[in-house]
Amino acid sequence: MLYQIGPVTMDTRPFNVDDMSRTSGGSYAEKPLISALAGQELTGEEETITLSGQLLPSKIGGLTEVEALVGLSRSGSPVPVMRGDGKMFGWFIVKPIAEQHSNLMRDGVGFVVKYSVPLVKTGPEGASPNIIGSLLSLFDAMGA
Repeated sequence: MLYQIGPVTMDTRPFNVDDMSRTSGGSYAEKPLISALAGQELTGEEETITLSGQLLPSKIGGLTEVEALVGLSRSGSPVPVMRGDGKMFGWFIVKPIAEQHSNLMRDGVGFVVKYSVPLVKTGPEGASPNIIGSLLSLFDAMGA
């Protein structure tokens, strides 16, 4: 396993990840002061992760996982994110996913599909009541 986003596993096959970028740190609010430099007040933690890759759906699959992540994005429910070595990043929401299909096949699906999954860190508030509903909607998205 490379990454786990809620119920969706990203591995080397069929749904792989080629690139991971992470931005993290503190978030600050600027406070104007008279006759001094503007003050900076720490407002909390800020973290974004973007996972991207390339699929060959006609050869190895992976589109059902992309659709499952689209379902998570639409639900807006926070989900846990974990790296393959066991590091827990915390609770994230899945932002809108970008897909690019190229070399279209007869069914309209690209022979090569590039994707990008942006994640924004949030608290686990509201995760428990909504997680059941989002899991059930994922099964609908996967046709199960």
